[in-house]
Amino acid sequence: MRSLLKKMAVSMTLVAGSTALLALDVYADQYKAPRGPNGIHPDLNGIWQVMNEANYDLEIHMAKPAMQVREGPQGPVPAKNVLALGAVGSVPPSLGVVHGGKIPYTAEALAKRDDNAANWADKDPEVKCYLPGVPRATYMPHPFQIFQGDDTLFIAYQYAGAVRDIFTKDPGPAPVDSWMGQTLASWDGDTLVLEVTGQNAETWFDRAGNHHSEQLKVVERFTPMSDNHLQYEATITDPATFTEAWVISMPIYRRMEANAQLLDFKCVEFVEEMMYGQWRRYPLD
Repeated sequence: MRSLLKKMAVSMTLVAGSTALLALDVYADQYKAPRGPNGIHPDLNGIWQVMNEANYDLEIHMAKPAMQVREGPQGPVPAKNVLALGAVGSVPPSLGVVHGGKIPYTAEALAKRDDNAANWADKDPEVKCYLPGVPRATYMPHPFQIFQGDDTLFIAYQYAGAVRDIFTKDPGPAPVDSWMGQTLASWDGDTLVLEVTGQNAETWFDRAGNHHSEQLKVVERFTPMSDNHLQYEATITDPATFTEAWVISMPIYRRMEANAQLLDFKCVEFVEEMMYGQWRRYPLD
């Protein structure tokens, strides 16, 4: 029964998603964004944030009792190491943000995703405050700020103090893989296009264990839809992990508070006890 309900939900999501995308295309053609500092491209300056459940799981999913579960007498229950989190550690339901509903994994990569999920608390890089990578940085539960100059772009993220210094002229291949990769910007009409390469294989897409290899390439598209929201789309290619390219999309909203700003969330110090506490001279209980 649960499987049937999930299939029905996926079908409804695909229909609704196709209708919504058509409406967005029509609206995007009608809206003319204010021009940015160079007077040519739209002004994307501001503090932005998503409002969805993508960081829990990009795919459509039902609510779950925890981000890491084990089999109980009547179905899945929280794993022992997350049991004390109670409802705070549960997973809210979501219609998903993946076009087509499912991520097209190879068989081997799917098995790795399932193992990641089964060992979430030990393996998710977010737990250890590692930098989130792209596209995950966009839909973390934290705001980010776009700084746009005449011919410069920079994105700062509240989560872990992550940043992206974006190239506007192609510098060639990244000299070394990194957590946030190398980003090259271009414009397609009023859409900002960011091509991200050179990311290491250590980041995940979400808390559900969705992952990639060092062959990951992400092409992001930021399209102004109104003065206060952008349509975000990312095309993900990784032949070592996926059978074909796949796409996620979601709206991003401007933070409207009069004093909106990025605050400190440098979480490295928050996980020092978890990662290194056992090496204290006198470890805590």
